[in-house]
Amino acid sequence: MSQTTSGHRERKKQATRNALAQAALRLAVERGLENVLVADIAAAAGVAPRTFNHYFPSKEAAIVAEGAGRAQVLRDALAARPDGEPLWDAVRAAVGHLFGSAPEPDREWVARARLIKSTPALRVEQQRSDLLVQGLLAAEVARRTGCEADDLYPPLVAGALTGAVRVAIEHWLTTAGPRRATLAATVMDAVQLLARGMPEPAREVGSASIEERS
Repeated sequence: MSQTTSGHRERKKQATRNALAQAALRLAVERGLENVLVADIAAAAGVAPRTFNHYFPSKEAAIVAEGAGRAQVLRDALAARPDGEPLWDAVRAAVGHLFGSAPEPDREWVARARLIKSTPALRVEQQRSDLLVQGLLAAEVARRTGCEADDLYPPLVAGALTGAVRVAIEHWLTTAGPRRATLAATVMDAVQLLARGMPEPAREVGSASIEERS
């Protein structure tokens, strides 16, 4: 098989995967997830149900797939950072690569995020996807820091990072008005807090903060 033929096949497979994921999201938003069958998604994408099963194990996995892809990009961006770079500098750069270079999310992205947030079955699928990504991130953190595979530090960093990104996205979705920063800024703020060790924010007491009065 030539490289051109192989490349064409991969692009066709990716297009089918994207069509199925988009159809699953659209139907779930229109009808509610519980009212959507795999056969409905396949028909909307113009393929047979068995084709859907070739790409996704469930309708929940199809909806969550886009987020899983972005998480893989994050892992790859971290792996691409220079080996001698301090870990949290590399993490900030990798997150910036994923979120900082992209425009604000479109309506489809927001609809998917809101649907996942409000649907227990999708949240379970998202958690399953996050665990897979955490494993990949932990392996990269272990490689960069010289830790053993069974040390606590790599999975702790990976879990904290994926959790911070998830919470930042949910915070962005529920914040309205002038206090709402861009999604990229919100995520980067969360990662920056992690990198600084989660210092307690200063609280105002009268006209002076706690830090100023101590």
